[in-house]
Amino acid sequence: MTDETIDDLMEATYRALCKHGYAELTMQDIAAESDKSKGTLHYHFEGKQDLLESFLEFLLDRFEERTQTISGETPAERLHEFLEELLTPADEESAEEFRTAILEIKAQAPYNEVYQEKLGAFDRALRERIATLVADGLKAGEFRADIDPDETADFLVTLFHGAQTRAAAVDRPPKRTRQYVHEYIDETLRPDGAVGEDAPTTDGDSEAGE
Repeated sequence: MTDETIDDLMEATYRALCKHGYAELTMQDIAAESDKSKGTLHYHFEGKQDLLESFLEFLLDRFEERTQTISGETPAERLHEFLEELLTPADEESAEEFRTAILEIKAQAPYNEVYQEKLGAFDRALRERIATLVADGLKAGEFRADIDPDETADFLVTLFHGAQTRAAAVDRPPKRTRQYVHEYIDETLRPDGAVGEDAPTTDGDSEAGE
């Protein structure tokens, strides 16, 4: 299977998940979103579960590509930008539907070792990336000396997962969470008086009445 074919099938899977969700998704739904036939799907994948296992790995690869280079001149700026990227959907139009589909997949993870493994790899990648950014900030003297990079990363990843689940379950978009995360970096991680103007602008004020 060529890289082009993989990309096509994975993009088709994304669109089909957004339209149909996990429970109702069929191989025919995915084929309908692709220029490949249903027979092609079955040739490369044993079934929906096999395809979705590959899809989760595809998402991890795409995320790592998307965040490989983070803008910012300082570690604190890069941490702000990384979390802004993490909490900002790549595709705003279908973000709500996709969050719901991913939540359904997560619900299957306790009963599916491969789902659990793929989701665990994504979780570890997030924690390692954030911990590295925090450690860099400590070395540069931008964060308080008593901050633990691993504990901080674990907290922020938990916050991210909670924001995604809340958005899918109770229709609470993660915009306010982005605001709180930037405040946490500047008001909790950084030493007193060290807050700069490196946090991205958020729309949190406009949501105050929600």
